Amino acid sequence: MQVHLVDGTYELFRHFFSPGGGHRNAAGDEIGAVRGVLRSVMGMLGDGATHLGVATDHVIPSWRNDVWPGYKTGEGIDADLSAQFPLLEDALRAAGITVWPMVEYEADDAMASAALVASEDPRVERAIICTPDKDLSQCVTDPRVIQYDRRADRYRDEAGVREKFGVGPESIPDYLALVGDSADGFPGLPGWGAKSTATVLARYRHLEEIPHDVGDWDVEVRGAAKLAVSLRAGFGLALLFRRIATLDLDCPVGTVDDWEWRGPTGDLGSMCERLDATDVLRNAQAIAAGR
Repeated sequence: MQVHLVDGTYELFRHFFSPGGGHRNAAGDEIGAVRGVLRSVMGMLGDGATHLGVATDHVIPSWRNDVWPGYKTGEGIDADLSAQFPLLEDALRAAGITVWPMVEYEADDAMASAALVASEDPRVERAIICTPDKDLSQCVTDPRVIQYDRRADRYRDEAGVREKFGVGPESIPDYLALVGDSADGFPGLPGWGAKSTATVLARYRHLEEIPHDVGDWDVEVRGAAKLAVSLRAGFGLALLFRRIATLDLDCPVGTVDDWEWRGPTGDLGSMCERLDATDVLRNAQAIAAGR
């Protein structure tokens, strides 16, 4: 058995900003991104996916906004995009697909939690986290949990994480704490770039293991003395950023059996009419009949 965990927030953004992705129905509602995501997920089912869950950010702010004021919010998001989040959740439910709408937590937390549940189920051969988001790289565990960028058709195992970031999955939160994450709104520490951070963490793995005295470092990195000063001065901040970058693993996502697709609900017909997507209903019925 394979489990597919889909980043619904990323997919909604991707389809909204894709060329030709916009579409208004007869009521004047922008529904193009929802229709695109629904068709895409239905394509996964058509390709053989059996156990699937989609995580969404039902409310953009999370607990992370309480601990870091600069953390990302929904400010500036196009109103036509924001309005499609609840619609996407309703459309997926109508299609019989498991949805994890996050409020206190984030979609990334739900996928991380589900990946852990899947990895602990002996029936699951592989959990596939469908997102290119670097945060989710911390969940990769050979051979049970991998990351998949559907747009680039690229899988990422532990070796792939190290190739991309220079560190293993267990060091990704530490890596992000030092280099920062502009998409999430925290800056990292001054002077710590991707290359220097990877070099240091490849040796020491975690923030606490990095000697505060540069004379104790046994790695060669450019500007080491300045980096050590930066780390000493901002160590508490780095720990905070790492907490922000560390995904929660206790979101209520249910069990693997809960994620099995058993066909569309009776609501899919009316939803497809609203989305101008009668093809989705036909495909869902055909896929269900073939199982």
